[in-house]
Amino acid sequence: MERTLFEEEHELFRDTVRDFMSREVIPNHAQWEKDGIVPREIWKKAGDLGMFAMSVPEEHGGIGITDFRFNVVVIEEIIRAGASGLGFGLHNDVMAPYFVDLTNDEQKARWLPGFVSGELITAIAMTEPGAGSDLQGIRTTAEKDGDDYVLNGQKTFITNGINSDLVVVVAKTDPAAGARGTTLFVVERGMPGFQRGRNLDKVGLKAQDTAELFFENVRVPSANRLGPDDGQGFFQLMANLPQERLSIAVVAVAAAEAVLATTIDYCRNRQAFGRNLGGFQNTRFVLAELTTEVEIARLFVDTCVTALSAGTLTPVDAAKAKWWTTELQNKVIDRCLQLHGGYGYMTEYPVAKAWLDARVQTIYGGTTEIMKEIIGRSFGF
Repeated sequence: MERTLFEEEHELFRDTVRDFMSREVIPNHAQWEKDGIVPREIWKKAGDLGMFAMSVPEEHGGIGITDFRFNVVVIEEIIRAGASGLGFGLHNDVMAPYFVDLTNDEQKARWLPGFVSGELITAIAMTEPGAGSDLQGIRTTAEKDGDDYVLNGQKTFITNGINSDLVVVVAKTDPAAGARGTTLFVVERGMPGFQRGRNLDKVGLKAQDTAELFFENVRVPSANRLGPDDGQGFFQLMANLPQERLSIAVVAVAAAEAVLATTIDYCRNRQAFGRNLGGFQNTRFVLAELTTEVEIARLFVDTCVTALSAGTLTPVDAAKAKWWTTELQNKVIDRCLQLHGGYGYMTEYPVAKAWLDARVQTIYGGTTEIMKEIIGRSFGF
């Protein structure tokens, strides 16, 4: 079906992003996978092309356009290039709302220009060794001491954890207050007591730096708290999670489409028993099923993108998009790998890398089980 989500300006932007991927990313990504990290200079080059945070006001280096379709273009071109190491999605889709919407004028002037230019890389530190989906179970604390907060705790599985310059840390300022006792702080590179652990060895997303973070008596000034008061962190997180989950859904559908396209080409050319794989009814049935499901997912996700831009995307619809598309992504890639036979298990084939990269999609940003719980609670039982 004809896709109607984008306008001419988005397609012109897509040309810019695609050219960047072809010149700067695709020739180097295999080496970054071996290194376990993407060099910081790539962020600066992307920033020079205006690929970060278009919603940032002009006075702080952005263009002041709140249109998630530009974010979608960046995601889709990253997936098309197979560049799963780039942490741009976290920076653009997850972190931008915290730095644009929750900061005061002084913080905006201090952080946003570097955010847009790619000179300041961002991360969010929610997950702890003993607290994943249960955000109210975090143990990291921030105790007020004069004009500072003293931060103590540990975080893990933090995307951009090695490269990041600004880390939004979720901490308890009043452990007895439940959801109202959580506050968000921006911890900056170089603050005494802030240490990075190892770059974690993951199943997939090999070029994406994912780290443990440690905070030992880190003095964070009050000027680095997000929001005018303590205790707003949990609600700030809940408000921004729908966009994060939609971003993951965009990745899922784009990845499924990319693998399907390469698999169809493979089946057209691969010979078995005297004919190409596409000549077998089973192959055609599998591809027909997967293509139908992915196109349906695409239509739903595009509708969610439109709703987000209009300010009407609900947490329930974001949860539906997130769990359904990520489960579908894993199903599509697994069945496409099967059609590749033994070659599909070789990492030199894109389907193998896609299979490894996809597994985490049903876990981070809220597991499939948590997404179903969010939807189930909406019934009012």
